[in-house]
Amino acid sequence: MAAGGRQKFGRMAKKLQFRRLWCMALVLCAAFAGLGYRLVDLQVLQHEQLRTLAEERRQLNLVREPRRGQIYDVRSNLLAASVFVKTVCADPVLIGNQQALVARTLAPLLQLDQDELFRRLFPRLRRTETGKIVTNRYVVLKRKVPAETWQKISETMSSLSPGRDEKTLSRDERAFWRNLRQRAVFADPVDDQLRTYPHKALLAHVLGYVGTQEREFGTHRLIETYGLDGIELTLNNELAGVPGWRVTGKDPRRREIVGLRQQDVEPHDGLDVVLTVDIVIQHIVRSALLDAFDKYQPISAGCVVVRPKTGEILAMCVLPDFDPNEPGNAPAEVRRNRLITDMFEPGSTFKIVVVSAALNEGIVTLADTFHCEHGKFAYAGKILRDHHPYGVLTVEEIITKSSNIGAAKIGLKLGAATLHKYITDFGFGTRTGIPLPGEASGIVHPLKDWTKLSITRIPMGHEVAATPLQMVMAMCAIANGGWLMRPMIIDRLQDPSGRVLVKYQPQPVRQVITEQTAKQMIQALKTVTTPEGTGAKAALEHYTVAGKTGTAQKTAPGVRGYVPGKYFSSFIGFFPADTPEVCIGVFLDEPRNGYYGGQVAAPVFRQIAARVAQYLNIPPDAAPQSAGAATDSDRSRGGTVGTNRMILHEPTD
Repeated sequence: MAAGGRQKFGRMAKKLQFRRLWCMALVLCAAFAGLGYRLVDLQVLQHEQLRTLAEERRQLNLVREPRRGQIYDVRSNLLAASVFVKTVCADPVLIGNQQALVARTLAPLLQLDQDELFRRLFPRLRRTETGKIVTNRYVVLKRKVPAETWQKISETMSSLSPGRDEKTLSRDERAFWRNLRQRAVFADPVDDQLRTYPHKALLAHVLGYVGTQEREFGTHRLIETYGLDGIELTLNNELAGVPGWRVTGKDPRRREIVGLRQQDVEPHDGLDVVLTVDIVIQHIVRSALLDAFDKYQPISAGCVVVRPKTGEILAMCVLPDFDPNEPGNAPAEVRRNRLITDMFEPGSTFKIVVVSAALNEGIVTLADTFHCEHGKFAYAGKILRDHHPYGVLTVEEIITKSSNIGAAKIGLKLGAATLHKYITDFGFGTRTGIPLPGEASGIVHPLKDWTKLSITRIPMGHEVAATPLQMVMAMCAIANGGWLMRPMIIDRLQDPSGRVLVKYQPQPVRQVITEQTAKQMIQALKTVTTPEGTGAKAALEHYTVAGKTGTAQKTAPGVRGYVPGKYFSSFIGFFPADTPEVCIGVFLDEPRNGYYGGQVAAPVFRQIAARVAQYLNIPPDAAPQSAGAATDSDRSRGGTVGTNRMILHEPTD
């Protein structure tokens, strides 16, 4: 029995042992199977995802933003420039409970309110799209911080002290202060750019301004600067440049390991733009307009200075203006370039069109006479009035005295179809093509929409609308032997080293009148600035000036006819008259303390022209003479008629 029991016990022990071995084998097989599955999952199923994650942890991918091109005037004076700046950020987790210390330290350097900065330094919880709760580790404190300021911030943060001997701190406390000094406040690795305009408002409406936006560049983030108006918008692609990038290794503190650099593509900086504008002439113009603004208090004032032979714009100024360094501080209407966006009935400056057309067609000569009806001319049941009861005037005197009736009778002799053709040939009704955004085309009604009165009202600058720039370019066509030029404000594009890549050339649009007709018009326009003309106050001491005054009443939405007391006053002239070097247009919208073009705009022309002539060293062409005084034609004006409506009072000169 004892032997049999021992055998039975032995067999049972072996079975138990065998089962344990099987169980252990099964556990080991399951473990190896699980490990194998995990290896397959990591190496095969999640291979791409994990490889990308590993690369992100060991690679540093940086976008290298190009410098935005600079803008210069024609004499290489800097008008707009870009400097790289920092975006200063903070990690609230690493700041711990030292918000007060950090806010007190950084507020003066960042020029921020200390209390507001204090509140932004506290950790905040948020829920991600996957439902995970995380703490904010990236808080933007201020953008566009100059590199010098960031250097001061880094030095100041590195010197923060706990207020007691650090030898008495525990290991964790020493680690906290080390992180606070070195990592709690940092600069975003992607640099931003700060666009600066050293002359502030001087050329605001020409240069425009920029904005910034964040966009993806491949797999990277890029803070992009882009133009919003002016040259900055028109030539945004040329100024912007092409980004570069760098792919390199990094250490645990996100510092580059130069030896592991894999890709290093240099950015291509934007092209520099050189304008035709001369900043000295722009200063002269703005100074004169500021004086006029104080004296006549218009709602706006503008001036364009052009070389008639080439169409080059030497100055373009609008008041009120704004600082493009801070465009958001100015309302939209102030940022508008009214010289190209706003349209007005030009008034008597438009008489150059009808007289030029009639001379060019051989219908009249300067010596031909027209009876001006002693100031009252009945046509199509309406009365057209002159500002003075003129009798018989020659064509030249019609320009000199700015007779409405005389211009109307020339228009009647010319005919509607021919007049319409010359209006469009002079560029009215279409954009001039100046490379600035927002240009208006003006208004020229088709012939089928003309009324019986139109042929007598359009010659004196009514029933049409033009931008100030269109009127200046039309006058330049007369000064340029009859050739209409496209306005030119960009001289060239060059790379940062100064190598010229694109050189722009003057562009003739068409010859509107013959050279002989242009000479006849110049002869007539020279009389405008004599003591007998409406523009006597535009006369220069050493130069012969040819020009034309204009004073037009304004309309308003919802108002029938013209608005009493609201005028658009102008003077456009060029000199030396027979060999023109400069054409200047001065425009005042709703001036006070006088409103006739010969009274308010002509003196501004004279002030600008005298200084421009001296600056450009233009040789005199006339013996010294004194500027004339106001004539009868600068005083009271009579009435006229607008489109399909009776106008009780319409001054024109």
